[in-house]
Amino acid sequence: MNAFDEARLKLAQLQTRRHFLKSFSSGMGGAALSSLVGPAAYGSVVGSPLGSSGGSLLGPALGPLSPRPPHFAPKAKQVIFLHMAGAPSQLELFDYKPILAKLNGQIAPPSFLEGKKFAFIQGAPKLLGPQATFSQHGQSGAWISNHLPHLSTVADEITFLKAMQTDEFNHAPAQLFMYSGSPRLGRPSLGSWAVYGLGTENQNLPGFVVLLSGAAGPDAGASVYGSGFLPTVFQGVQCRSKGDPVLFLSDPDGVPRDMRKASIDAITKINQQQYEETQDPEILTRIAQYELAFRMQMSVPEAMDISTEPAYIHAEYGTEPGEISFANNCLLARRLVERGVRFVQLFHWGWDSHGAGESEALNHGFLDRCKQTDQAITALILDLKRRGLLDETLIVWGGEFGRTPMLENRSGQDNPFVGRDHQNDAFTMWMAGGGVKRGFTHGETDEVGLEAVSGRVHVHDLQATILNQLGFDHTRLTFPFQGRDFRLTDVGGRVVREILA
Repeated sequence: MNAFDEARLKLAQLQTRRHFLKSFSSGMGGAALSSLVGPAAYGSVVGSPLGSSGGSLLGPALGPLSPRPPHFAPKAKQVIFLHMAGAPSQLELFDYKPILAKLNGQIAPPSFLEGKKFAFIQGAPKLLGPQATFSQHGQSGAWISNHLPHLSTVADEITFLKAMQTDEFNHAPAQLFMYSGSPRLGRPSLGSWAVYGLGTENQNLPGFVVLLSGAAGPDAGASVYGSGFLPTVFQGVQCRSKGDPVLFLSDPDGVPRDMRKASIDAITKINQQQYEETQDPEILTRIAQYELAFRMQMSVPEAMDISTEPAYIHAEYGTEPGEISFANNCLLARRLVERGVRFVQLFHWGWDSHGAGESEALNHGFLDRCKQTDQAITALILDLKRRGLLDETLIVWGGEFGRTPMLENRSGQDNPFVGRDHQNDAFTMWMAGGGVKRGFTHGETDEVGLEAVSGRVHVHDLQATILNQLGFDHTRLTFPFQGRDFRLTDVGGRVVREILA
């Protein structure tokens, strides 16, 4: 719709009886609700629990991205979430199972399959031993495979969660569940909740930035970094490491910057007048988005330009300026958090190792994914530590679920390449910095890695723990929607205090 047609539609909505009657049932209710709660429906200053009475989060004096205090003193100021989309196999990386190696090739007993859901396994699959060699590293003695030689050098900086559990066993629902607390569309993502609660320390950059690498994006699409029913100003902004960092960031040809500024001022004035008439708090977020977009034109290109980094940094990360790569995105993540961005989410696609083809095989494509990420993740940890940022930056690594100890078969036949099916009952994630223990392992799976036997951590527990490190009681970080207060962890979740320093 062009600007002229949009203006005609808006005029019709304001002046014609037909449009009034069309929106009457919901419009009158919305007007009544707005008069009762006003902008406070979009949150309150965090001096009191979010969702309770307090100052307006989106009032004119306080922008929606302005820094706000959490419920209690935080251990972390920002989060970098490294998501290996497709779910990496914990049995080839961190969960060493020598007994599984001895059982390699044997038919899995029926008890391994009873009551469980699998994406592709049928009939009686064979057990598959680890497709890697393992050794212990650091003073902590953490088990890490030969696929991650760089990460093994920083084992003592990491807390491993060996008994993660999720409710979902297919990619898109599991990714949604990991980030929004629900397998269905429409809920705010973890990064959106963080920025909703804390704001951001740099008003010239988005509070929540998303970086993608690999051959595709996450299976669940942009919903995994969407704002759901939160104001749209809190959604993740996807930035690119090649070309314009943000689409349409540059001024159009023939439009000088002063003209662009004048147009933004005019739009803001119109939006402000409309807000004064309707008291619709979403208009304030629209104003904030226009103004942020204008400021981003100056700040984003500088923040995203890794070519200014010294040669030794590029050697450490394995970066190539101007290219799209996970390594470049790791370096960008460091540059963003040191500039005050609250939440940086990296997605690296291609970890779905079913063995249906070479790119999905544990002894082919999986090895490529490890090489693409190992050096850069290690460099990120060391770089943040060297700059004094690791203690205040929580790094989270993982996929949406794990992989089975059985060789995947489709239609009852072994796949031509080596692979594993989806596994939601037991998988590994890890965290570093941000107030978690260094060189620590929490949880354990059984002797073949099929089920968790101790230290179980549900996805809601992980979410509660991340919010805790940011200074939030996850049960109090809420938003009123459809007649009740919603939260990221739904009605579950506990802080995993065993891993906190």
